[in-house]
Amino acid sequence: MDIAKRNFQNPLLRPANLKANIEGMEITCLLNPGVFRMNGKVYLVLRVAERPKQIENRTSFPVLDENGEIKVLSFDNNDPDLDLSDPRVIAYKGKNYLTTMSYLRIVSSIDGIHFEEDENYPPIFGKGCLESFGIEDCRVAAMEDGYYLTFTEVSPVAVGVGLIITKDFKSYDRKGMIFPPHNKDSALFEEKIGDKYYAFHRPSSPELGGNYIWIAESPDRLHWGNHKCIAATRENSPNSWDSARVGAGASPIKTSEGWLEIYHGANRKNRYCLGALLLDLNDPGKVLARSKEPIMEPSAPYELTGFFGNVIFTNGHYVDGDTIHLYYGASDEVICKAELSITEILQTLKA
Repeated sequence: MDIAKRNFQNPLLRPANLKANIEGMEITCLLNPGVFRMNGKVYLVLRVAERPKQIENRTSFPVLDENGEIKVLSFDNNDPDLDLSDPRVIAYKGKNYLTTMSYLRIVSSIDGIHFEEDENYPPIFGKGCLESFGIEDCRVAAMEDGYYLTFTEVSPVAVGVGLIITKDFKSYDRKGMIFPPHNKDSALFEEKIGDKYYAFHRPSSPELGGNYIWIAESPDRLHWGNHKCIAATRENSPNSWDSARVGAGASPIKTSEGWLEIYHGANRKNRYCLGALLLDLNDPGKVLARSKEPIMEPSAPYELTGFFGNVIFTNGHYVDGDTIHLYYGASDEVICKAELSITEILQTLKA
């Protein structure tokens, strides 16, 4: 039951639309933008993934060294210790590496469709040992005292959630890791509930539990506690569309019915779809309803094939009346837009 209205100009952005920012690299993918509005424009905080131009029979990829400098590692594809079965991750002699390095770039648009870069808003690169493999999948929460950016920090030792605060996207206050490993998919609520702040996050456990959506509360948006799992995977959902992992999208939307959260779910074949959660307005740890079937699933050609096909992934939108203007990454390669009706989503949840 796909109720999304895709923009007829999709994909809005492809790797060829931007120039690589790292010397000697090329853009492989554009992924999963955070979204905010400022100065009458729509802004996307793109995850840009770059790597060296590949040489035949060799695989090369960038990492940050201990001095914060980018260096390139290169391996012979015939090396028996090299595992290239996943286009996103390389395994070599018991260690994992990413095939690309991700960082964040900001583009803006007057009409929400045609985007361009502004040199006044510089890229945001990983910094320090916990971001040596890059930073990914930024969510932007617009708060009274500024914009709060949650994103995934990636390094050889861990994957965790970082926080950056900014008022103008020109200067940044980096707060470090706020949700420790292994964790990602964190989105802040954009207002307090009572005297507390709330956030989604997704800790992962290979032994007990799994990749589930959790909620936590905080007095200051830095220190988090009272963690609670609110959505687990479902083996018996229709077509088991969210049987392998689930994770939060952007900041939830406040409606008269409750907090509406658009989340992603994936099955065992790594097919990513979108669904919805409805949470109690005063107690967001209480789930009122959850999508039985996806509200959006891969169907367009640009969603089915690409760097990693059969993927729809969102962590950014803005709301205008009843319309959710949803920006999403398709097939881990291009940026697209769709519109969803809040009323229609709520009707599917009631059904």
